[in-house]
Amino acid sequence: MIKYFDGGTGTMLKLRAGELPEKLNITEPERVFAVHKAYADAGADIITTNTFGANPLKYENCAELVKAGVRLAKRTGKKVALDMGPTGKLLKPMGDLSFEDCYASYAEVVKAGAEEADYVLIETMGDTYEIKAALLAAKENCSLPVIVSMIFDEKGRLLTGADIKTACAVVEGLGADVIGLNCGLGPKQMLPLVKELRKYASIPLCVNPNAGLPEVVNGKTVYNVSPEEFASYMSEIAKIGVTFLGGCCGTTPEHISAMIEKTKNIPDSVPEYKSFTVATSGSESAGFGAKSLVIGERINPTGKKLLKEALRNNDMDYVIREGITQRDCGAHILDVNVGLPDIDEKEMLCRAVFELQSVVSCPLQIDSANADALSAALRIYNGKPVINSVNGKESSLKAVLPLAKKYGGVLVCLCLDDDGIPETAEGRIKIAEKIINAAKEYGIDKKNLVVDALTMTVSTDKNNAVETLKAVKYIRETLGVHTVLGVSNISFGLPEREAVNTAFYTEALAAGLSGGIINPKSQSMMNAYYAHNALAGLDESCLEYISSVTKTETVQSGEVEISLDTAIIKGMKEESARAAKKLLEGTSPLEIINGFIVPALDKVGADFEKNRLFLPQLLMSADSAKAAFDEIKAHLVLSGNAQVKGEKIIVATVEGDIHDIGKNIVKVLLQNYGFDVIDLGKDVKCETVLDEAVKRGVKLVGLSALMTTTVPNMEKTIRLLHGNTDVKVFVGGAVLTKSYAEKIDADYYAKDAMESVRIAQEFFGINN
Repeated sequence: MIKYFDGGTGTMLKLRAGELPEKLNITEPERVFAVHKAYADAGADIITTNTFGANPLKYENCAELVKAGVRLAKRTGKKVALDMGPTGKLLKPMGDLSFEDCYASYAEVVKAGAEEADYVLIETMGDTYEIKAALLAAKENCSLPVIVSMIFDEKGRLLTGADIKTACAVVEGLGADVIGLNCGLGPKQMLPLVKELRKYASIPLCVNPNAGLPEVVNGKTVYNVSPEEFASYMSEIAKIGVTFLGGCCGTTPEHISAMIEKTKNIPDSVPEYKSFTVATSGSESAGFGAKSLVIGERINPTGKKLLKEALRNNDMDYVIREGITQRDCGAHILDVNVGLPDIDEKEMLCRAVFELQSVVSCPLQIDSANADALSAALRIYNGKPVINSVNGKESSLKAVLPLAKKYGGVLVCLCLDDDGIPETAEGRIKIAEKIINAAKEYGIDKKNLVVDALTMTVSTDKNNAVETLKAVKYIRETLGVHTVLGVSNISFGLPEREAVNTAFYTEALAAGLSGGIINPKSQSMMNAYYAHNALAGLDESCLEYISSVTKTETVQSGEVEISLDTAIIKGMKEESARAAKKLLEGTSPLEIINGFIVPALDKVGADFEKNRLFLPQLLMSADSAKAAFDEIKAHLVLSGNAQVKGEKIIVATVEGDIHDIGKNIVKVLLQNYGFDVIDLGKDVKCETVLDEAVKRGVKLVGLSALMTTTVPNMEKTIRLLHGNTDVKVFVGGAVLTKSYAEKIDADYYAKDAMESVRIAQEFFGINN
């Protein structure tokens, strides 16, 4: 039978301006309990604690609030879900919250509340990195089942860009027991997203929509879906196949009661097992399948003098350039190995992973024989990585398999053991089977394994290529496990190595190779890849092959000088600063701004609006533009020229609302388009906004609200500004729509951060 969650807590509490719901667990416990009891009486099986926003980043007495919240929910006699929402902050590098501080925040909540709860509910999550911090905190500090529920937009994207397939791979990989969707959308809009989630998930589903989209009626925020309509749509969702149903913002006990009555005879259903082998970053996935993946080999110091030098000199710019260049040349995944005897591999691997994930969106293959380094890098990785590697030695199995289970990667299995690498395919297959069986004992499914049959140089034994390819074919077809190979090993000791590599790569692809660890900057290797796909019927109308032939040169990243606009578009802060400094030797600051910085930001903005890139890349480009601006400012100071600031804009999160993610993103982008942004912070009284606007002579104000209960304060602020000044106001936030913005008399509605820039440019008559 389907299990039923309760509905919206804030909706029922009817919060007054400035009230924080979690505080009521102590100050007005009976008010909170009345809400819980109403949902229990309506038939809910699981009561969610009033702890959504309770975390130590916000409350000094967090543990006390959490314990009180759990006790109140338990008084209903129902099952209790310890509720943990987002922190309200962006994690580094997009924001200022470190991964471990985020983890510690969630860990404190789990330690305080899990003992008396039945589930941990991590909900309304829009960032895979924050999901990882919360999920690890739950798994490492309690033994309760963990439900992860995410907030997607209508296009099926999280705030930080992940689609449903990517988010599902991350959440399942990290060991969540249930996966779901909540908030943001009504049941009608959520219906296709539930179908999409069911397509990729192998664990039970939980669906808790809003009661439609918010509207303003007679000055009050209301939701437009009645209990009967809500129940009707939830019946359709239930028939897709779910285990848990409930409601979010705007839903009431009447919605839950109607939903239960409409769906009580629909059996619960867990999605069928999916055998997808998927690696991800925080926003993008790469699936092993019929079409082989290109795994870039260039960030590995073996045989690479320039990379060794860069690592010893802590030159992360070189590493980043290699990553970007390989990605631009067609790599789907980047291998990252920094192992040198004279450096701190653990520190360097973590740094390389962090820096690369700041600028490239593709998944990484974390490559180390050092278990401590591997563990540290896997912990701070955003997504589901490829883990390179484990082998048949007992010491390796014991060290690496627990890491793969805990952090949920795709594990590369090397066909070697204490006796070395077998000469025959049969010997390697035997080791592969041993690793597959050992992984199963740790709870690692073979869909999360890829086997490296190991390429031995053909110059030492004429059968080496033949035996490797025989093993690849058997492992792929008979064992049903995907395969990878380090291709270039085949040609050691031979002249014209690239010709041998290319021929072997082609044969390996024909044998069913799932992923080739190759140099994507090699024209002949990539030509072989695209030609194979065309010949194998994997390239519709040969479009990828035709597109690939325009890449006519092998680019050596160490010799490339990155232009300022390219550095901004790619999100390369150091390169951006360096390029701006060089341009200042012969170009005026205004020419640099108008000729390089603004066009680059416009290109990034356009790609963001067309869903070609997402929030992380947008913010990294903004940071890169800021690095260039900082160089220009420093130049102006040294030359004695006074800097003229751009047009002034005030931004603020309205009174009662303590979420400032959206506002902070808007601020960064506006600043990088040259506007003078005055940030009043969060929970800002309407009188303060008015006073600052008058005092500073500001003509444009941006207001943000994430919570439904604080939108009336947005309307109040707009009314105060319009009644006393000629200031124009643009608004944005998760709960707002264009029609909603019009009803509260906002002058402009910003659907996203880039739209705020367009509004400001239009208002001030700036043409770009």
